[in-house]
Amino acid sequence: MDVAGHTLPDSLKTDFCGLTLNSPLVLLSGCVGFGEEYTRVTGFSNRDAGAVCLKGTTLKARLGNPPHRIWETPSGMLNAIGLQNPGVDHVVNKILPTLDFSETRFIANVSGSTVEEYVEVTRRFDDSPIDAMEINISCPNVKEGGVAFGNDPEMSARVVAACRKVTHKPLITKLSPNQTDIAHNARRCIEAGTNGLAVINTLMGMAIDPKTRKPVIGNVQGGLSGPAIKPIALLKVHQVYQVARGHGVPIIGQGGITTVHDALEFLMAGAATVGVGTALFYDPLICKTLNAGIAEYLARHGLKRVAELVGRLDTGGGQLESCAAG
Repeated sequence: MDVAGHTLPDSLKTDFCGLTLNSPLVLLSGCVGFGEEYTRVTGFSNRDAGAVCLKGTTLKARLGNPPHRIWETPSGMLNAIGLQNPGVDHVVNKILPTLDFSETRFIANVSGSTVEEYVEVTRRFDDSPIDAMEINISCPNVKEGGVAFGNDPEMSARVVAACRKVTHKPLITKLSPNQTDIAHNARRCIEAGTNGLAVINTLMGMAIDPKTRKPVIGNVQGGLSGPAIKPIALLKVHQVYQVARGHGVPIIGQGGITTVHDALEFLMAGAATVGVGTALFYDPLICKTLNAGIAEYLARHGLKRVAELVGRLDTGGGQLESCAAG
């Protein structure tokens, strides 16, 4: 079913996990709150995004990590929010009813510390109007000594398979770059029943204050996002696409996308949609620029749909054309 009332060019329409999106742009979890973060900004509209990923949600409310939680780094940002959220019951009963589902698609972000918690959160969102669910498998498994689910392919697959049993809604698995073989992990998640993949989550990093000799981030380490990680994210999308394309599993490519050129690169590497996150912090209206640039590129090259560009990477020596709009 299509989202009503869009004003974007038809060429931007994108099929993703059985959903029709009015744009290939996805606003990433943690960057737009529960869909209301930028609504106070004049000119901002959720309609400029094909989908919005809501803030990470756990079974019970969480206060998150101690400050500092965010720190700017060269060409990037460290964050260690700690999944602060009001809990899934509050999100389903109080927040979802306030969202305008005619504007865009809304994707819940399912988080947890045990397989059982992932299952319960998924079950609650299944009984809601949410369009799809993103499984955040970068959370630590407390029963396995704090090892992140996403760093172990078998643990990742176990979470996906368990969530698959309690919902018929599309599941999108968010893959961690902090692992040895992301393509193998992607394959295991596909076999376990995921409908889509989000590539990549943040890289782990830290910052130190030389004056105090202490970590800047209260949690010591945090997730690095922004342009600094773009080359890594782009390669991971390309690697995962080699596995995903044979199964018809689409990818949200994400990691440092700030220009039209960036978005085009991710599409050519194999992403069906592109995630926008850190860029929103300094340009909340960036989606308008990205949409216009992608549409212009498609028209200039005689392409009618975004899908015609996905995976069209020439690895035989061809180079990506410079895009002035970016």
